[in-house]
Amino acid sequence: MARGELVKKLLASYGHEEEFRAVVEQIISEEEKKNNRVLASSLRKTLDNIGTAARSATGLSRLVPFPDEANDFIQRMVPAHGPQDILLSPENTELFLGLIREFRQADRIRRHGFPVRSKLLFCGPPGTGKTLCAEVFANELGLPFFHVRLDSLISSYLGETATNIRKTFEFARRQPCVLFFDEFDAIARSREEAGEHSELRRVVNSLLIFIEQIQPGGFLIAATNLDGHLDPAVWRRFDEIVWFDAPDAAMVRKYLVHAFRNVRASFDPAGYADQLLGYSYADLERVCVQAMKVSVLGGNKAVSDKDFREAMRDARRRLTRKQKLEAQTGE
Repeated sequence: MARGELVKKLLASYGHEEEFRAVVEQIISEEEKKNNRVLASSLRKTLDNIGTAARSATGLSRLVPFPDEANDFIQRMVPAHGPQDILLSPENTELFLGLIREFRQADRIRRHGFPVRSKLLFCGPPGTGKTLCAEVFANELGLPFFHVRLDSLISSYLGETATNIRKTFEFARRQPCVLFFDEFDAIARSREEAGEHSELRRVVNSLLIFIEQIQPGGFLIAATNLDGHLDPAVWRRFDEIVWFDAPDAAMVRKYLVHAFRNVRASFDPAGYADQLLGYSYADLERVCVQAMKVSVLGGNKAVSDKDFREAMRDARRRLTRKQKLEAQTGE
């Protein structure tokens, strides 16, 4: 992005903590790409100091120095989505509004001797918005969003995985944030499953203890597509279990209308809701984006019925292949 545009975005974000930080992160990234590492490093230190001063004054969570011992396992992600980018069921919308209200009045709740809900488990099939919801949730709370890198966390050396988990939880204890574990079943698999050796059982035992003991200043969120594989003891360690279901006909219709809210179309996208029933939100997004791309490539001023049907054919082909593969592998 041109420097002038970044400066304009920086000025426009004044007073909005997370937006401001996101733009500065972009500027730092641009300088790193230009190999201006001294300037990038200086900007990073300045940003952290600004965060400390600003958050101390406003009562928001400040960024603590990032520990070297957790650097390999945790990656900071700058939220790029807001509430306008996600559709939640009425049940989940009510739940998250309650969680936000609790977080913002946490001191009041604790003064009355009540705990604040801060450990959430997201369950549901792939593509139903679990990761996106965690990102939007962090953005709404004004908390930094950290993604746990399981590929680095899980070590091939006996004993190291439990140590890595401890370092990760220690970071979450000190840093008010949203700490997000995706594919949580990879480290919280049932200890009763055949073939699980003693080391993996020890990892799960350690994980259960860490979840039990931690009282994060922000939120610990774990997500899984395979809730049936989780150890039974995991469930009661979380304050809330949030279920993300595949969209029903009404939600598919709502999604299609939402997707084309700022795009000119010469047909009614919602009319295809019944044909797209059974698709995940990720599948629906792929169909809508592909239809828009086909329209652009065709030089059209509006997305046509033909463009959308072509995108649906592509999606059906892909899903059919995927289902055949799943049937062959037994997944």
